[in-house]
Amino acid sequence: MTATLRIALAQIDPTVGAVADNAALIMHVYREAATQDVDLVVFPELGVAGYPPEDLVLKPAFQRACRAAVEGLAPATADGPAMIVGTPWLDGDKLYNAAVVLADGAIATWRAKHVLPNYGVFDEVRVFAEGPIPGPVPFTLRDGGIVRLGVMVCEDMWVEDVAEALGECGAELLLVPNGSPFDVEKSEVRLQQAVARVTETGLPLVYVNQVGGQDELCFDGASFVLDGDRTLKAQAASFRSDLVVTEWAQGAAGWSCAPARIEPPLDRLETMYGALVLGLRDYVAKNGFPGVVLGLSGGIDSALSAAVAVDALGPERVHTLVLPSRYTSPASLEDAEGCARALGCRVDRMDIEPAVAALNETVAPLFAGRAPDTTEENIQSRVRGILLMAVSNKLGPMLLTTGNKSEMSVGYATLYGDMAGGYSVLKDVYKTAVFELARWRNRGRPAGTLGPDGPVIPERIIQKPPSAELAADQKDEDSLPPYDVLDGILHGLVEEEQHVEELIERGFEADVVRKVVNLLDLAEYKRRQAPPGVKVTQKAFGRDRRYPITNAFRHVRPKG
Repeated sequence: MTATLRIALAQIDPTVGAVADNAALIMHVYREAATQDVDLVVFPELGVAGYPPEDLVLKPAFQRACRAAVEGLAPATADGPAMIVGTPWLDGDKLYNAAVVLADGAIATWRAKHVLPNYGVFDEVRVFAEGPIPGPVPFTLRDGGIVRLGVMVCEDMWVEDVAEALGECGAELLLVPNGSPFDVEKSEVRLQQAVARVTETGLPLVYVNQVGGQDELCFDGASFVLDGDRTLKAQAASFRSDLVVTEWAQGAAGWSCAPARIEPPLDRLETMYGALVLGLRDYVAKNGFPGVVLGLSGGIDSALSAAVAVDALGPERVHTLVLPSRYTSPASLEDAEGCARALGCRVDRMDIEPAVAALNETVAPLFAGRAPDTTEENIQSRVRGILLMAVSNKLGPMLLTTGNKSEMSVGYATLYGDMAGGYSVLKDVYKTAVFELARWRNRGRPAGTLGPDGPVIPERIIQKPPSAELAADQKDEDSLPPYDVLDGILHGLVEEEQHVEELIERGFEADVVRKVVNLLDLAEYKRRQAPPGVKVTQKAFGRDRRYPITNAFRHVRPKG
Protein backbone atom coordinates (compact mmCIF):
# COMPACT_ATOMS: atom_id res chain seq x y z
CA MET A 1 0.00 0.00 0.00
CA THR A 2 1.39 3.40 -1.03
CA ALA A 3 2.14 5.79 1.83
CA THR A 4 0.53 9.21 1.48
CA LEU A 5 0.87 12.59 3.15
CA ARG A 6 -1.16 15.79 2.86
CA ILE A 7 0.72 19.01 3.67
CA ALA A 8 -0.87 22.47 3.86
CA LEU A 9 1.26 25.52 3.11
CA ALA A 10 -0.12 28.23 5.42
CA GLN A 11 0.96 31.59 4.03
CA ILE A 12 -0.11 34.11 6.70
CA ASP A 13 0.33 37.80 7.51
CA PRO A 14 1.39 38.09 11.18
CA THR A 15 2.02 41.33 13.06
CA VAL A 16 5.28 41.82 14.93
CA GLY A 17 4.63 41.78 18.67
CA ALA A 18 0.95 40.81 18.44
CA VAL A 19 1.59 37.38 19.91
CA ALA A 20 -1.98 36.60 20.96
CA ASP A 21 -3.40 37.82 17.65
CA ASN A 22 -0.80 35.85 15.70
CA ALA A 23 -1.62 32.71 17.65
CA ALA A 24 -5.33 33.26 16.95
CA LEU A 25 -4.55 33.72 13.25
CA ILE A 26 -2.50 30.52 13.23
CA MET A 27 -5.33 28.65 14.92
CA HIS A 28 -7.90 30.04 12.46
CA VAL A 29 -5.87 28.93 9.44
CA TYR A 30 -5.03 25.61 11.11
CA ARG A 31 -8.72 24.85 11.58
CA GLU A 32 -9.42 25.74 7.95
CA ALA A 33 -6.64 23.38 6.85
CA ALA A 34 -7.95 20.66 9.15
CA THR A 35 -11.28 20.66 7.27
CA GLN A 36 -9.31 19.61 4.18
CA ASP A 37 -8.09 16.41 5.79
CA VAL A 38 -4.40 17.38 5.94
CA ASP A 39 -1.75 15.68 8.03
CA LEU A 40 0.58 18.63 8.57
CA VAL A 41 0.23 22.42 8.40
CA VAL A 42 3.45 24.38 7.89
CA PHE A 43 3.54 28.04 8.95
CA PRO A 44 6.21 30.67 8.16
CA GLU A 45 9.35 31.56 10.10
CA LEU A 46 8.67 33.30 13.45
CA GLY A 47 4.95 33.37 12.69
CA VAL A 48 4.12 33.50 16.39
CA ALA A 49 6.30 36.57 17.00
CA GLY A 50 6.05 38.27 13.62
CA TYR A 51 9.13 38.82 11.50
CA PRO A 52 11.52 40.51 11.97
CA PRO A 53 11.07 41.16 15.70
CA GLU A 54 14.45 42.94 15.98
CA ASP A 55 15.43 43.78 19.57
CA LEU A 56 11.88 43.15 20.78
CA VAL A 57 12.86 39.49 20.86
CA LEU A 58 15.41 40.21 23.59
CA LYS A 59 12.68 41.09 26.11
CA PRO A 60 12.16 38.17 28.51
CA ALA A 61 8.44 38.98 28.72
CA PHE A 62 8.14 38.71 24.95
CA GLN A 63 10.01 35.39 24.93
CA ARG A 64 7.67 34.05 27.60
CA ALA A 65 4.61 35.25 25.69
CA CYS A 66 5.76 33.46 22.53
CA ARG A 67 6.42 30.22 24.38
CA ALA A 68 3.04 30.39 26.10
CA ALA A 69 1.38 30.93 22.72
CA VAL A 70 3.07 27.84 21.28
CA GLU A 71 2.07 25.79 24.31
CA GLY A 72 -1.48 27.07 23.86
CA LEU A 73 -1.55 25.91 20.23
CA ALA A 74 -0.32 22.39 20.96
CA PRO A 75 -3.58 20.89 22.38
CA ALA A 76 -5.38 21.47 19.07
CA THR A 77 -3.20 18.79 17.50
CA ALA A 78 -4.50 16.09 19.85
CA ASP A 79 -7.32 15.25 17.46
CA GLY A 80 -6.17 17.16 14.37
CA PRO A 81 -3.23 17.47 12.03
CA ALA A 82 0.25 18.31 13.24
CA MET A 83 1.68 21.76 12.68
CA ILE A 84 5.06 23.45 12.42
CA VAL A 85 5.18 26.98 13.80
CA GLY A 86 8.03 29.48 13.88
CA THR A 87 8.87 31.19 17.16
CA PRO A 88 11.70 32.52 19.31
CA TRP A 89 12.72 29.65 21.55
CA LEU A 90 14.73 29.97 24.75
CA ASP A 91 16.74 26.86 25.59
CA GLY A 92 18.88 27.35 28.68
CA ASP A 93 20.51 30.73 28.25
CA LYS A 94 20.38 30.70 24.43
CA LEU A 95 17.65 32.17 22.29
CA TYR A 96 17.01 30.48 18.96
CA ASN A 97 14.99 31.19 15.86
CA ALA A 98 13.12 27.89 15.91
CA ALA A 99 10.60 25.78 14.07
CA VAL A 100 8.52 23.90 16.63
CA VAL A 101 6.68 20.71 15.72
CA LEU A 102 3.32 20.29 17.48
CA ALA A 103 1.70 16.85 17.27
CA ASP A 104 -0.56 14.61 19.35
CA GLY A 105 -1.51 17.52 21.60
CA ALA A 106 2.04 18.38 22.68
CA ILE A 107 5.33 19.93 21.64
CA ALA A 108 6.93 17.01 19.83
CA THR A 109 10.32 18.55 18.99
CA TRP A 110 11.94 21.66 17.58
CA ARG A 111 14.73 22.65 15.23
CA ALA A 112 16.84 25.81 15.45
CA LYS A 113 17.94 27.96 12.55
CA HIS A 114 21.58 27.18 11.82
CA VAL A 115 22.58 29.94 9.38
CA LEU A 116 21.85 33.41 10.79
CA PRO A 117 21.83 36.07 8.05
CA ASN A 118 23.87 39.15 8.83
CA TYR A 119 23.71 41.25 5.67
CA GLY A 120 21.36 43.69 3.98
CA VAL A 121 18.19 44.01 6.05
CA PHE A 122 19.16 41.09 8.30
CA ASP A 123 21.06 41.19 11.59
CA GLU A 124 19.94 37.99 13.31
CA VAL A 125 23.40 37.40 14.74
CA ARG A 126 22.56 40.32 17.02
CA VAL A 127 19.61 38.62 18.67
CA PHE A 128 19.71 34.86 18.10
CA ALA A 129 22.15 32.05 18.86
CA GLU A 130 23.26 29.82 16.00
CA GLY A 131 21.65 26.40 16.18
CA PRO A 132 23.39 23.17 15.28
CA ILE A 133 22.91 21.69 11.83
CA PRO A 134 19.46 20.12 12.25
CA GLY A 135 18.72 16.43 12.01
CA PRO A 136 15.59 15.03 10.36
CA VAL A 137 12.26 15.06 12.22
CA PRO A 138 10.52 11.67 12.28
CA PHE A 139 6.84 12.16 11.42
CA THR A 140 4.24 9.44 11.88
CA LEU A 141 1.97 8.78 8.91
CA ARG A 142 -1.65 7.62 9.04
CA ASP A 143 -0.65 4.05 8.25
CA GLY A 144 1.85 4.06 11.10
CA GLY A 145 4.85 4.50 8.86
CA ILE A 146 7.47 7.20 9.33
CA VAL A 147 8.61 9.97 7.00
CA ARG A 148 11.77 11.84 7.93
CA LEU A 149 11.28 15.59 7.44
CA GLY A 150 14.25 17.89 6.91
CA VAL A 151 13.24 21.19 8.51
CA MET A 152 15.40 24.14 7.41
CA VAL A 153 14.53 27.62 8.64
CA CYS A 154 14.80 30.25 5.87
CA GLU A 155 18.51 31.06 5.43
CA ASP A 156 19.40 27.39 5.98
CA MET A 157 18.16 26.82 2.41
CA TRP A 158 20.60 29.38 1.01
CA VAL A 159 23.67 27.27 1.78
CA GLU A 160 24.65 23.75 0.75
CA ASP A 161 25.64 22.41 4.15
CA VAL A 162 22.27 22.09 5.87
CA ALA A 163 20.38 20.33 3.07
CA GLU A 164 23.36 18.11 2.36
CA ALA A 165 23.61 17.08 6.03
CA LEU A 166 19.87 16.40 6.23
CA GLY A 167 20.04 14.26 3.10
CA GLU A 168 22.96 12.28 4.47
CA CYS A 169 21.05 11.71 7.72
CA GLY A 170 18.06 10.22 5.92
CA ALA A 171 15.69 13.16 5.34
CA GLU A 172 13.08 12.35 2.71
CA LEU A 173 11.40 15.72 2.27
CA LEU A 174 12.72 19.27 2.87
CA LEU A 175 10.42 21.79 4.63
CA VAL A 176 11.51 25.43 4.66
CA PRO A 177 9.56 27.95 6.80
CA ASN A 178 10.50 31.46 5.65
CA GLY A 179 10.37 35.16 6.34
CA SER A 180 11.86 36.28 3.04
CA PRO A 181 11.40 39.99 2.20
CA PHE A 182 10.48 41.08 -1.29
CA ASP A 183 12.61 42.83 -3.84
CA VAL A 184 12.19 42.82 -7.61
CA GLU A 185 14.88 40.17 -8.11
CA LYS A 186 14.09 37.96 -5.11
CA SER A 187 11.62 35.44 -6.54
CA GLU A 188 14.07 34.26 -9.18
CA VAL A 189 16.92 34.06 -6.67
CA ARG A 190 14.80 32.06 -4.22
CA LEU A 191 13.80 29.59 -6.89
CA GLN A 192 17.42 29.19 -8.01
CA GLN A 193 18.48 28.41 -4.45
CA ALA A 194 15.64 25.92 -3.99
CA VAL A 195 16.48 24.21 -7.29
CA ALA A 196 20.11 23.96 -6.18
CA ARG A 197 19.13 22.22 -2.93
CA VAL A 198 16.83 19.80 -4.74
CA THR A 199 19.52 19.07 -7.32
CA GLU A 200 22.14 18.40 -4.64
CA THR A 201 19.99 16.15 -2.50
CA GLY A 202 17.44 14.70 -4.90
CA LEU A 203 14.77 15.57 -2.31
CA PRO A 204 11.54 17.50 -2.92
CA LEU A 205 11.22 20.86 -1.18
CA VAL A 206 8.31 22.76 0.39
CA TYR A 207 8.92 26.51 0.73
CA VAL A 208 6.47 28.44 2.96
CA ASN A 209 6.91 32.21 3.06
CA GLN A 210 5.03 34.81 5.08
CA VAL A 211 3.13 37.66 3.47
CA GLY A 212 2.51 41.25 4.56
CA GLY A 213 4.13 44.57 5.34
CA GLN A 214 6.38 45.23 8.32
CA ASP A 215 7.78 48.76 8.51
CA GLU A 216 10.17 49.00 5.53
CA LEU A 217 9.85 45.37 4.49
CA CYS A 218 7.18 43.64 2.47
CA PHE A 219 6.84 39.86 2.32
CA ASP A 220 5.32 38.65 -0.91
CA GLY A 221 4.40 35.09 0.03
CA ALA A 222 4.61 33.16 -3.27
CA SER A 223 5.20 29.89 -1.38
CA PHE A 224 5.95 26.91 -3.61
CA VAL A 225 6.73 23.21 -3.90
CA LEU A 226 9.45 21.66 -6.02
CA ASP A 227 9.36 17.93 -6.65
CA GLY A 228 12.48 15.80 -6.57
CA ASP A 229 12.91 16.29 -10.32
CA ARG A 230 12.80 20.09 -9.80
CA THR A 231 9.30 20.36 -11.28
CA LEU A 232 7.16 23.15 -9.84
CA LYS A 233 4.12 21.39 -8.35
CA ALA A 234 2.48 24.21 -6.35
CA GLN A 235 2.67 28.00 -6.21
CA ALA A 236 0.76 30.16 -3.74
CA ALA A 237 -0.47 33.67 -4.45
CA SER A 238 1.74 36.73 -4.22
CA PHE A 239 0.94 39.61 -1.83
CA ARG A 240 -2.00 37.98 -0.10
CA SER A 241 -2.61 35.30 2.50
CA ASP A 242 -3.13 31.86 1.03
CA LEU A 243 -3.57 28.22 1.96
CA VAL A 244 -2.35 25.60 -0.49
CA VAL A 245 -2.97 21.91 0.17
CA THR A 246 -0.59 19.44 -1.42
CA GLU A 247 -0.88 15.66 -1.68
CA TRP A 248 2.17 13.43 -1.54
CA ALA A 249 2.78 9.78 -2.28
CA GLN A 250 5.80 7.61 -1.64
CA GLY A 251 7.13 5.67 -4.60
CA ALA A 252 10.25 3.73 -5.48
CA ALA A 253 12.12 6.98 -6.12
CA GLY A 254 10.94 8.62 -2.89
CA TRP A 255 8.21 11.11 -2.10
CA SER A 256 6.49 12.99 -4.90
CA CYS A 257 3.90 15.78 -4.91
CA ALA A 258 0.80 15.57 -7.06
CA PRO A 259 0.14 18.65 -9.22
CA ALA A 260 -1.58 21.32 -7.10
CA ARG A 261 -2.68 24.89 -7.65
CA ILE A 262 -0.10 27.06 -9.38
CA GLU A 263 -0.80 30.79 -9.33
CA PRO A 264 0.36 32.57 -12.50
CA PRO A 265 3.63 34.48 -12.14
CA LEU A 266 3.60 38.28 -11.91
CA ASP A 267 5.78 40.52 -14.04
CA ARG A 268 8.24 43.07 -12.65
CA LEU A 269 5.85 46.04 -12.50
CA GLU A 270 3.04 43.91 -11.02
CA THR A 271 5.28 42.75 -8.21
CA MET A 272 6.64 46.22 -7.51
CA TYR A 273 3.17 47.76 -7.41
CA GLY A 274 1.86 44.87 -5.32
CA ALA A 275 4.61 45.48 -2.75
CA LEU A 276 3.83 49.21 -2.59
CA VAL A 277 0.12 48.55 -2.05
CA LEU A 278 0.55 45.81 0.55
CA GLY A 279 3.35 47.63 2.37
CA LEU A 280 1.22 50.77 2.79
CA ARG A 281 -1.97 48.86 3.60
CA ASP A 282 -0.36 46.90 6.42
CA TYR A 283 1.57 49.89 7.76
CA VAL A 284 -1.67 51.87 8.09
CA ALA A 285 -3.69 48.96 9.46
CA LYS A 286 -1.13 47.55 11.88
CA ASN A 287 -0.39 51.00 13.32
CA GLY A 288 -4.06 51.88 13.70
CA PHE A 289 -4.39 54.90 11.40
CA PRO A 290 -7.88 55.68 10.04
CA GLY A 291 -6.47 56.65 6.66
CA VAL A 292 -3.90 58.88 4.97
CA VAL A 293 -3.53 62.43 3.78
CA LEU A 294 -1.12 63.70 1.13
CA GLY A 295 -0.45 66.74 -0.98
CA LEU A 296 -1.21 66.61 -4.70
CA SER A 297 1.07 68.89 -6.68
CA GLY A 298 0.02 67.96 -10.19
CA GLY A 299 3.27 66.02 -10.55
CA ILE A 300 3.73 62.33 -11.19
CA ASP A 301 5.16 61.37 -7.77
CA SER A 302 2.21 62.61 -5.76
CA ALA A 303 -0.23 61.24 -8.36
CA LEU A 304 1.27 57.74 -8.20
CA SER A 305 1.44 57.92 -4.39
CA ALA A 306 -2.26 58.78 -4.31
CA ALA A 307 -3.08 55.93 -6.68
CA VAL A 308 -1.21 53.44 -4.50
CA ALA A 309 -2.98 54.81 -1.40
CA VAL A 310 -6.43 54.49 -2.96
CA ASP A 311 -5.66 51.00 -4.23
CA ALA A 312 -4.42 50.02 -0.77
CA LEU A 313 -7.06 51.64 1.41
CA GLY A 314 -10.00 52.65 -0.76
CA PRO A 315 -10.86 56.21 -1.87
CA GLU A 316 -12.85 57.00 1.27
CA ARG A 317 -9.70 56.68 3.42
CA VAL A 318 -7.51 58.94 1.28
CA HIS A 319 -7.66 62.73 1.74
CA THR A 320 -5.73 64.86 -0.75
CA LEU A 321 -4.81 68.52 -0.52
CA VAL A 322 -3.82 70.94 -3.25
CA LEU A 323 -1.47 73.61 -1.88
CA PRO A 324 -0.74 76.13 -4.64
CA SER A 325 1.74 79.01 -4.49
CA ARG A 326 2.38 81.87 -6.90
CA TYR A 327 4.57 79.49 -8.92
CA THR A 328 1.97 76.74 -9.30
CA SER A 329 0.73 76.67 -12.87
CA PRO A 330 -2.98 76.49 -13.68
CA ALA A 331 -2.26 73.23 -15.48
CA SER A 332 -0.80 71.71 -12.32
CA LEU A 333 -3.90 72.69 -10.35
CA GLU A 334 -6.15 71.14 -12.99
CA ASP A 335 -4.05 67.98 -13.09
CA ALA A 336 -3.97 67.58 -9.30
CA GLU A 337 -7.73 68.00 -8.96
CA GLY A 338 -8.33 65.81 -12.01
CA CYS A 339 -6.24 63.04 -10.48
CA ALA A 340 -8.21 63.22 -7.23
CA ARG A 341 -11.50 63.04 -9.14
CA ALA A 342 -10.29 60.07 -11.19
CA LEU A 343 -9.33 58.26 -7.99
CA GLY A 344 -12.59 59.17 -6.29
CA CYS A 345 -10.96 60.59 -3.17
CA ARG A 346 -11.55 63.82 -1.28
CA VAL A 347 -9.60 66.86 -2.42
CA ASP A 348 -9.36 70.23 -0.66
CA ARG A 349 -7.44 73.38 -1.57
CA MET A 350 -5.37 75.57 0.74
CA ASP A 351 -3.36 78.42 -0.80
CA ILE A 352 0.04 78.79 0.84
CA GLU A 353 0.86 82.31 -0.40
CA PRO A 354 -0.40 84.19 2.70
CA ALA A 355 1.75 82.04 5.02
CA VAL A 356 4.77 82.24 2.69
CA ALA A 357 4.45 86.02 2.48
CA ALA A 358 4.23 86.31 6.26
CA LEU A 359 7.36 84.21 6.77
CA ASN A 360 9.29 86.10 4.11
CA GLU A 361 8.31 89.37 5.77
CA THR A 362 9.44 88.03 9.14
CA VAL A 363 12.92 87.08 7.91
CA ALA A 364 13.33 90.08 5.57
CA PRO A 365 15.33 92.25 8.03
CA LEU A 366 17.83 89.46 8.65
CA PHE A 367 18.12 88.58 4.95
CA ALA A 368 18.39 92.18 3.73
CA GLY A 369 20.85 92.60 0.87
CA ARG A 370 20.89 88.90 -0.02
CA ALA A 371 19.41 87.57 -3.24
CA PRO A 372 16.62 84.98 -3.08
CA ASP A 373 17.85 81.37 -3.36
CA THR A 374 16.83 77.90 -2.21
CA THR A 375 16.06 79.34 1.22
CA GLU A 376 12.91 80.97 -0.09
CA GLU A 377 12.06 77.86 -2.08
CA ASN A 378 12.37 75.71 1.04
CA ILE A 379 10.09 78.06 2.98
CA GLN A 380 7.33 77.18 0.51
CA SER A 381 7.94 73.48 0.92
CA ARG A 382 8.00 73.78 4.71
CA VAL A 383 4.76 75.75 4.77
CA ARG A 384 3.16 72.89 2.88
CA GLY A 385 4.62 70.44 5.37
CA ILE A 386 3.19 72.41 8.30
CA LEU A 387 -0.28 72.55 6.74
CA LEU A 388 -0.31 68.86 5.85
CA MET A 389 0.86 67.91 9.33
CA ALA A 390 -1.83 70.15 10.81
CA VAL A 391 -4.50 68.26 8.87
CA SER A 392 -2.96 64.97 9.98
CA ASN A 393 -2.91 66.07 13.63
CA LYS A 394 -6.41 67.50 13.64
CA LEU A 395 -8.27 64.91 11.55
CA GLY A 396 -6.21 61.81 12.31
CA PRO A 397 -4.95 60.42 8.98
CA MET A 398 -1.25 59.67 8.59
CA LEU A 399 0.67 62.01 6.30
CA LEU A 400 2.26 60.36 3.28
CA THR A 401 5.40 61.79 1.74
CA THR A 402 5.65 61.49 -2.01
CA GLY A 403 9.34 61.74 -2.93
CA ASN A 404 11.09 59.03 -4.93
CA LYS A 405 14.43 57.23 -4.56
CA SER A 406 16.17 59.31 -7.21
CA GLU A 407 15.39 62.54 -5.36
CA MET A 408 16.30 61.11 -1.96
CA SER A 409 19.57 59.80 -3.38
CA VAL A 410 20.78 63.27 -4.32
CA GLY A 411 19.05 65.29 -1.62
CA TYR A 412 16.51 66.88 -3.97
CA ALA A 413 14.04 67.19 -1.11
CA THR A 414 13.39 69.56 1.78
CA LEU A 415 13.81 68.48 5.37
CA TYR A 416 10.67 69.33 7.40
CA GLY A 417 8.97 70.20 4.10
CA ASP A 418 8.13 67.65 1.44
CA MET A 419 9.99 65.06 3.55
CA ALA A 420 7.53 65.50 6.43
CA GLY A 421 5.27 62.55 7.10
CA GLY A 422 4.88 59.11 8.58
CA TYR A 423 5.47 56.93 5.53
CA SER A 424 6.99 57.33 2.07
CA VAL A 425 5.26 55.30 -0.62
CA LEU A 426 7.95 55.75 -3.29
CA LYS A 427 11.02 55.82 -1.05
CA ASP A 428 12.67 52.91 -2.88
CA VAL A 429 11.30 53.62 -6.38
CA TYR A 430 13.56 55.34 -8.88
CA LYS A 431 12.01 58.13 -10.95
CA THR A 432 12.17 56.16 -14.19
CA ALA A 433 10.23 53.35 -12.47
CA VAL A 434 7.68 55.92 -11.25
CA PHE A 435 6.84 56.70 -14.88
CA GLU A 436 6.66 52.98 -15.73
CA LEU A 437 4.35 52.26 -12.81
CA ALA A 438 2.08 55.20 -13.62
CA ARG A 439 1.63 54.03 -17.19
CA TRP A 440 1.11 50.46 -16.03
CA ARG A 441 -1.53 51.45 -13.45
CA ASN A 442 -3.44 53.44 -16.06
CA ARG A 443 -3.95 50.27 -18.09
CA GLY A 444 -6.28 48.82 -15.47
CA ARG A 445 -6.93 48.13 -11.81
CA PRO A 446 -4.62 45.50 -10.33
CA ALA A 447 -6.27 42.43 -8.81
CA GLY A 448 -7.10 42.72 -5.12
CA THR A 449 -6.93 46.52 -4.99
CA LEU A 450 -9.65 48.94 -3.91
CA GLY A 451 -9.30 51.78 -6.40
CA PRO A 452 -11.27 52.46 -9.59
CA ASP A 453 -10.62 50.70 -12.86
CA GLY A 454 -9.05 52.39 -15.86
CA PRO A 455 -6.78 55.45 -16.09
CA VAL A 456 -6.40 57.27 -12.77
CA ILE A 457 -3.39 59.49 -13.51
CA PRO A 458 -4.05 62.19 -16.14
CA GLU A 459 -1.84 61.72 -19.18
CA ARG A 460 -0.62 65.30 -18.96
CA ILE A 461 0.94 64.53 -15.57
CA ILE A 462 2.93 61.69 -17.15
CA GLN A 463 4.00 63.72 -20.17
CA LYS A 464 5.06 67.04 -18.64
CA PRO A 465 8.65 67.72 -17.51
CA PRO A 466 9.03 67.15 -13.75
CA SER A 467 9.19 70.32 -11.68
CA ALA A 468 9.06 71.24 -8.00
CA GLU A 469 7.43 74.58 -9.00
CA LEU A 470 9.19 76.50 -6.25
CA ALA A 471 10.48 79.15 -8.63
CA ALA A 472 9.47 80.62 -11.98
CA ASP A 473 9.83 78.20 -14.94
CA GLN A 474 11.63 75.67 -12.74
CA LYS A 475 12.40 72.18 -14.05
CA ASP A 476 14.10 69.30 -12.25
CA GLU A 477 16.65 69.07 -15.05
CA ASP A 478 17.83 72.60 -14.21
CA SER A 479 19.50 71.03 -11.16
CA LEU A 480 19.77 67.34 -12.03
CA PRO A 481 20.78 65.22 -15.01
CA PRO A 482 17.93 63.71 -17.04
CA TYR A 483 16.34 61.00 -14.92
CA ASP A 484 17.28 58.15 -17.23
CA VAL A 485 20.92 59.21 -16.88
CA LEU A 486 20.64 59.94 -13.15
CA ASP A 487 18.99 56.59 -12.41
CA GLY A 488 21.60 54.69 -14.38
CA ILE A 489 24.38 56.31 -12.37
CA LEU A 490 22.54 55.83 -9.08
CA HIS A 491 21.89 52.19 -9.78
CA GLY A 492 25.59 51.69 -10.34
CA LEU A 493 26.54 53.58 -7.18
CA VAL A 494 23.86 52.26 -4.82
CA GLU A 495 22.83 48.81 -6.04
CA GLU A 496 26.17 47.74 -7.51
CA GLU A 497 28.64 49.73 -5.35
CA GLN A 498 30.60 50.73 -8.45
CA HIS A 499 33.47 53.20 -8.51
CA VAL A 500 33.26 56.52 -10.35
CA GLU A 501 35.76 55.27 -12.92
CA GLU A 502 33.69 52.16 -13.63
CA LEU A 503 30.65 54.30 -14.41
CA ILE A 504 32.70 56.56 -16.65
CA GLU A 505 33.96 53.48 -18.48
CA ARG A 506 30.33 52.47 -19.01
CA GLY A 507 29.78 55.70 -20.95
CA PHE A 508 28.48 58.20 -18.40
CA GLU A 509 30.02 61.68 -18.54
CA ALA A 510 32.76 62.11 -15.94
CA ASP A 511 31.54 65.49 -14.65
CA VAL A 512 27.99 64.21 -14.29
CA VAL A 513 29.09 61.09 -12.42
CA ARG A 514 31.24 63.10 -10.01
CA LYS A 515 28.40 65.54 -9.39
CA VAL A 516 25.96 62.73 -8.65
CA VAL A 517 28.30 60.86 -6.33
CA ASN A 518 29.01 64.06 -4.41
CA LEU A 519 25.28 64.73 -4.01
CA LEU A 520 24.71 61.13 -2.94
CA ASP A 521 27.33 61.38 -0.20
CA LEU A 522 26.18 64.78 1.03
CA ALA A 523 22.51 63.76 1.31
CA GLU A 524 23.03 60.98 3.86
CA TYR A 525 21.95 63.25 6.73
CA LYS A 526 18.63 63.87 4.98
CA ARG A 527 18.00 60.21 4.31
CA ARG A 528 18.70 59.40 7.95
CA GLN A 529 15.73 61.65 8.88
CA ALA A 530 13.37 60.40 6.19
CA PRO A 531 10.22 58.41 7.02
CA PRO A 532 10.07 54.67 6.36
CA GLY A 533 8.96 53.26 3.03
CA VAL A 534 8.73 49.77 1.60
CA LYS A 535 11.81 48.11 0.11
CA VAL A 536 11.38 47.06 -3.53
CA THR A 537 14.94 47.16 -4.89
CA GLN A 538 17.90 45.01 -3.91
CA LYS A 539 19.43 47.80 -1.83
CA ALA A 540 17.10 50.23 -0.11
CA PHE A 541 18.27 53.22 1.91
CA GLY A 542 18.04 52.54 5.64
CA ARG A 543 18.09 48.87 6.62
CA ASP A 544 19.97 47.80 3.49
CA ARG A 545 22.42 50.67 3.00
CA ARG A 546 23.79 52.11 6.25
CA TYR A 547 26.36 54.78 5.56
CA PRO A 548 27.82 57.21 8.12
CA ILE A 549 26.65 60.81 7.96
CA THR A 550 30.12 62.14 8.79
CA ASN A 551 32.08 60.53 5.99
CA ALA A 552 35.26 61.86 4.37
CA PHE A 553 35.71 58.91 1.99
CA ARG A 554 35.06 59.62 -1.65
CA HIS A 555 34.16 57.13 -4.37
CA VAL A 556 37.42 56.73 -6.24
CA ARG A 557 39.27 53.66 -7.37
CA PRO A 558 42.58 53.27 -5.51
CA LYS A 559 45.68 53.43 -7.70
CA GLY A 560 48.08 50.57 -8.16
